[in-house]
Amino acid sequence: MFRNSILCSCYMNLFLFITCFLCFCFSYEEYGSYNSFSVSSISYSKTKLKPYEWRYIRVELPLWFSSMSIALESDLDIDTESKGKIPKSTLPMICFRNGSPPLPDVSNTTVKDLVLGTLSNGSFGVTGGLQNTEQCYPMQKNITTRLTNEQISPGVWYFGVFNGIGPMRTQSKMISRGSSYTFSANVSVEGCTTSTMSGQYCNQTVNPLSCVLSDSSNFTESLSIDNQTTENFISCRSSFENSCHVDGEPKIYFLDVMGLPEQLSVTVMNVRFNGTSSNFTGNVSEINVMCLARHGTIPLPNLHDYSTNINKAPLVIRSPKVGRWYFTILPVNLSKEIGGIQDPTIKVCYSMEWKVLECPLGKAGLNCTQERYMLQTVLRRNPTAFFESYYLPVSEKVSPDSANFPLEPLLSNYSNGGELGDAWTYFLMDVPHGAAAGNIHIRLTSDVKINYEIYARFGALPTHDTWDYFYANKTSSSDGSMFFMLYNSSEESVNFYILYVREGSWNFGLRYLNSSSSTSTAQTTMSISLERCPKRCSSHGQCQSAVDASGLTFYSYCACDRNHGGFDCSVEIVSHQGHIWQSISLIASNAAAVLPAYWALRQKAFAEWVLFTSSGISSGLYHACDVGTWCALSFHVLQFMDFWLSFMAVVSTFVYLAAIDEGSKRTIHTAVSILTALMAATEATRSANIILVIAIGALGLLVGWLIEFSTKFRSFSFTTGFHVNVLHRWQTIRDSLRSLIKTLLKRFRWGFVLAGFVALAMAAISWKLETSESYWIWHSMWHVSIYTSSFLFLCSKADYINNEDEGPPDGNYELARQDSLPRGP
Repeated sequence: MFRNSILCSCYMNLFLFITCFLCFCFSYEEYGSYNSFSVSSISYSKTKLKPYEWRYIRVELPLWFSSMSIALESDLDIDTESKGKIPKSTLPMICFRNGSPPLPDVSNTTVKDLVLGTLSNGSFGVTGGLQNTEQCYPMQKNITTRLTNEQISPGVWYFGVFNGIGPMRTQSKMISRGSSYTFSANVSVEGCTTSTMSGQYCNQTVNPLSCVLSDSSNFTESLSIDNQTTENFISCRSSFENSCHVDGEPKIYFLDVMGLPEQLSVTVMNVRFNGTSSNFTGNVSEINVMCLARHGTIPLPNLHDYSTNINKAPLVIRSPKVGRWYFTILPVNLSKEIGGIQDPTIKVCYSMEWKVLECPLGKAGLNCTQERYMLQTVLRRNPTAFFESYYLPVSEKVSPDSANFPLEPLLSNYSNGGELGDAWTYFLMDVPHGAAAGNIHIRLTSDVKINYEIYARFGALPTHDTWDYFYANKTSSSDGSMFFMLYNSSEESVNFYILYVREGSWNFGLRYLNSSSSTSTAQTTMSISLERCPKRCSSHGQCQSAVDASGLTFYSYCACDRNHGGFDCSVEIVSHQGHIWQSISLIASNAAAVLPAYWALRQKAFAEWVLFTSSGISSGLYHACDVGTWCALSFHVLQFMDFWLSFMAVVSTFVYLAAIDEGSKRTIHTAVSILTALMAATEATRSANIILVIAIGALGLLVGWLIEFSTKFRSFSFTTGFHVNVLHRWQTIRDSLRSLIKTLLKRFRWGFVLAGFVALAMAAISWKLETSESYWIWHSMWHVSIYTSSFLFLCSKADYINNEDEGPPDGNYELARQDSLPRGP
């Protein structure tokens, strides 16, 4: 029996092993081999975003990454129907950009033209141009998406989480009104274990291509099609003799391009059939050998940068970007060339050759006759402006004493008889690591009409047809681009910014437009600089600095004044006349503090008189500084005084309503002053403070009443008879309650109490209706309403004397008075 049980157990274990093995094989066959590992996993804790606040998150994707998973959670609850009704300027959203932080509200035009989709795994269909644009999506309660290396390219990616966009995002606000939300995020990156594997599951073999530096004299034949001088090229080439694959079978290769190449080409030679069947003949010259090329990631039939039939002509890429290029070689429609035969043994074979052409140091252009200058970084002597610098060409023709350098000595020699557009001069600059949110500032000034066009490109030399940004004249430029800002354009001056540039190599091409009106005596100067805030915030704000959530990127932004907003504080939100009206309204409305101060002085409540008077004065001074009219003290001191004295004034109104002695009142005021001072010093502008102050005031009034009634009934004692006689006990309680109600009815003027609550309700409505746009009018109404309600509550206290507490006249006092009277003789 024992032996049988052992055999049964062995059979059961064997059955489970076979089942698990078959399931594993099925899973392996279905999904492929997962030759990947976790590159990084970063968790961002809960972060609260108030109205018009934002956060940036930086994620680095290595060349061998396979996928990136994003999981975001927030406390937002916005349904699909509500998203269409919420204006874009207040809609919470998340934006993605490759290379530098997203900036969805550079101008009002970009906000209006912003297209919002729904974030999902397939929403990143084409991302090749995300360095010059960005994709934004409405923020959701839960966002979970997985982006593969077939959808996005490696490099640095930035996520921006915004709670409202538009010019008001950078405007300094007295108090921000609106809804806040919190979010948390988790970003994980998966990578392939070897560089020869790629794809979202790391199950695609990628063959590396090397490029060996060779003698340029061997390329005379290959360069003769462009009539180029081979001696000027530094070339590398390589090839392999034989590669075969069947119809529709792709083979993937990658090549790391370094330096600044002028041309990258791929071609096939010796194309032939190879198979076991002898029943087919075909014309090898008609075979379609498609070559798909893509920078940064594997090309797909519907997603690639370049494509051609390399059996007909080589694939030539002019001015290719630096980095890793992927190529997919794909024979198609082989059966058509072999008589419609479907034979899996029939393969197309070929030899493959690739080469990279690069000009010598200091030269550029297809014939290597154009001048190319490296730009040297000169840091500005400003400890508060990180990464700010200007750039000068490394040349003896340029003086290092000025940020402006002359152009004419640096221009390339003209060719082909001086035809239009033949002369190009290139400048290369480097944006340091961590300065991706800097702004490139370019200026040209001349004493005659400027005859230059400027082209900018990241990672490669620009051409007339391939560029990221350009300026030709007033009507032809990248001014409509999201990250190009043209400030000045005239015949003698050009001034523009490229905003939030990527870190790495930037290349500028200066194209000289030869004109018969130009003279050799023209003097043109150029300056190229990296600045933190464009146009120094237009003299309407201060340049502030911050670090993204990962701590790897340092970015700056303009904190504009009360009247301006926008990325560079150039948008006037409040006009000069509107500023005057806002100042008068916010300052003069504090005159309502005279009402409670006058009544307190009339009633000889000097403590309350001091509080209301100083509260009105400090509030007026604070708002005068807040709107930019005049600051008697520092802003933070005035803010603390305003909120602290306002809190104390509210609490003192409650305490005044209790008829207690001055010692008890001073004790309550001292305790309350400590609490309100802490509230004013820590987040004074939070909305919860209003409820807390009213609660503290109500507690102070309750304590005052307890002191008052405990004093009134301190002689009351619970005798034994009281405990025994239940009827007498209830009669005493009813009499006490009746006396309390009579006291309350006589203590207050209830008409003033009702009017005080009406004024308090108006103050609450004014506070509720406050927005960033209408803050000045509703906050002025708040001043008037809250001071009026305090005045009415002070007036509601009647001069009541409780005659029941007065005992019979003291007989001893009467007799003493009689004895003191003069007697007659």
